[in-house]
Amino acid sequence: MLPIYERLDARKPLLRIKLSHVAVCGISLALGAFIYCIIWSIIMDFDRATYTHCEVTNYLPSISAAIGSYEPQRTVWRWAIILHLPVRLILANLYSQYYKNHIRRNRRIIAKFAVILNVIENLALVCLSLWTSADDYEVHKTSFITFIACSEIYMLIVYFLNRKARKLSLTETEAKSLRYKGLFFTINVLAFSLAAYCFVRHNTKCESGVYTIFALFEYIVVLSNMAYHMTAYWDFYGLYMLYDWQKGLYMSHA
Repeated sequence: MLPIYERLDARKPLLRIKLSHVAVCGISLALGAFIYCIIWSIIMDFDRATYTHCEVTNYLPSISAAIGSYEPQRTVWRWAIILHLPVRLILANLYSQYYKNHIRRNRRIIAKFAVILNVIENLALVCLSLWTSADDYEVHKTSFITFIACSEIYMLIVYFLNRKARKLSLTETEAKSLRYKGLFFTINVLAFSLAAYCFVRHNTKCESGVYTIFALFEYIVVLSNMAYHMTAYWDFYGLYMLYDWQKGLYMSHA
């Protein structure tokens, strides 16, 4: 057999990273900060973080209290969200390429809309993290509504795009990703609905423990959202993110 030689002047990618690792690292940064802020608030700021306006017994801090009211939680959360933003935007760009390759042409406009929603969701998350309700209530409120709306619509669209608009059948890992997408979206919607109910009930009846249940469902909303985005691990399984001066940022099995 003749030996195979590689051209010495062939262009090599300047960057080559496994995409599944990029997805996990990006979400893990926010996840780690979230867990830290909750635990630190319970251990170090329990009385202040669990205080409610009607002064009933409460055992868990709300997310806004845990990540936006006290230090060092506030700084840890802000930096985690800022640092993980570039990764999320890169993934949004790669998903745009992914949909172009996997979604039928007559459904690509919907896929593009989903990518836009994903970008807005991430920008809204940054805004509501930088401007807490105590800093600027209107900005925080608008950012939160935008984040929730874009998040829910994005998750729903992506689930049905992968279920009904694929060019080819799903691979084993893509099918696994879709099953988890359906599960995490369902959990997210249910948890958000129950959190909203508990919040309204707490503010109208001031019952002991209701705000704790609200906080718990809040956690589930955040964690299920992160878990949904973590399914990128299976969507991009076996793919690499590459960059060179000629092609820019792209995906390949190379």
